[in-house]
Amino acid sequence: MSEFTDWDILRNLLLAARWTVVLSLVSFIGGSLVGAALLFARIGEGRLGPTLVKVYVELFQGTPLLMQLFLAFFGLGLFGIDVPAWLAAGLALILWSAAFLTEIWRGCVESIARGQWEASSSLGMGYIQQMRHVILPQALRIAVPPTVGFSVQVVKGTALTSIIGFVELSKAGTMVTNATFEPFKVYGFVALIYFCLCWPLSRSSQILERKLNVAHRNH
Repeated sequence: MSEFTDWDILRNLLLAARWTVVLSLVSFIGGSLVGAALLFARIGEGRLGPTLVKVYVELFQGTPLLMQLFLAFFGLGLFGIDVPAWLAAGLALILWSAAFLTEIWRGCVESIARGQWEASSSLGMGYIQQMRHVILPQALRIAVPPTVGFSVQVVKGTALTSIIGFVELSKAGTMVTNATFEPFKVYGFVALIYFCLCWPLSRSSQILERKLNVAHRNH
């Protein structure tokens, strides 16, 4: 039986961790783009758009991410569409992230005082100008800390993609454990790598929240 040194174990896990990082970035960026589009549909005028987005958000927030991954991977296969694990993982995480980001950003936009809308309207601004020059700059400032904080959930959510065969950090941990029979050491390294990925994001979210709140109070 081959002997694995600590470095061999750590090196294999770090190689797999790059796919965790890539999947996290793809999911967060894709979710942000889809979430931004859904946000404008959610807060826009009319009834159909906001209703459809509300149903979408409740559907993805009200069902487990694990179930969404299964549906993305196996569901399309029922229609004869062969979906690679990485594509199903990316698609499910993008749609899941978009649902949460839409609600986070909607809350930020709706936290802007109604007087801001009325004041900008009295200056003759249209809806687009109000959003561009008055509402969004303030809402984005509020949205930065919770958005950065949510990115931690995206990183941890990638661990579930191992269930459909995507080889990221958690899946690699299982594979290395099967080869070394040292689960405590291997999963200890896995936990350490996740901590190194998530802690800076959590910390930066706290710092941003404190800084922006101070700036807001001094404004």
